[in-house]
Amino acid sequence: MSGFYLRGALVEYSGEFLGPIPNIVLFQFNPEQLARTIQIPQHATASAGRNQARQREPAQTSTPPSEEFTLTAKFSAADDLGAGGAVSAIPRVFGIGPQIAALEKMVYPTGPLSGLLGQAIDAVGDALGLGGNDDAPTRPIPREALPRILFIWGPSRVLPVSVKSMSITEQKFDFLLNPVQAEIQIGLSVVNFAKTSTDVIGKGALTYSKAVKDAQAILNLAKAVELAVDIVAF
Repeated sequence: MSGFYLRGALVEYSGEFLGPIPNIVLFQFNPEQLARTIQIPQHATASAGRNQARQREPAQTSTPPSEEFTLTAKFSAADDLGAGGAVSAIPRVFGIGPQIAALEKMVYPTGPLSGLLGQAIDAVGDALGLGGNDDAPTRPIPREALPRILFIWGPSRVLPVSVKSMSITEQKFDFLLNPVQAEIQIGLSVVNFAKTSTDVIGKGALTYSKAVKDAQAILNLAKAVELAVDIVAF
């Protein structure tokens, strides 16, 4: 019997609660590597001039660093086809099309938001003389919301993300030309929320993951102190 292992996942959620979950994709095979990039914002610098020395302050920034992930997810219909029964029914008809469709759904907007935002933008444009023909009726500009997504990579990494890029390579096909094997490169960006954000789930996940990382940093400090004491004793 094979050992138990966790699978990474992308979970789409809505509003202030996790259910009902509109979309979820479990990685059939966990990616072999996870590339992480931390973008560090430019620090504020003192203004030039004869008072520069007096005005110089320690490096400061008003925005936190941003983190991005790049991974390659692999999908294959072979395992499900060999399982038999109801598990193999869907891949026999559609291959791995459902998994790909679920991932693609996380890229497209979920639907139009209220037209009030569009009306507000129109009003600002009119006030600035950018409204064009004064006789033309003001039309609300439709706005669409991107999906809210959690990237789950084990119990210590649950992060709100947005999908920045997705490259799909379909590699093998069945007799109906449904894809039965594919590699999908996914670029994710961790969301940094404004204080006024109402995304309770996303903000909670971000706070949780940061707390876990802080705890791990403390453990590393304890280990470093122990090693330093051993070196001094030696």
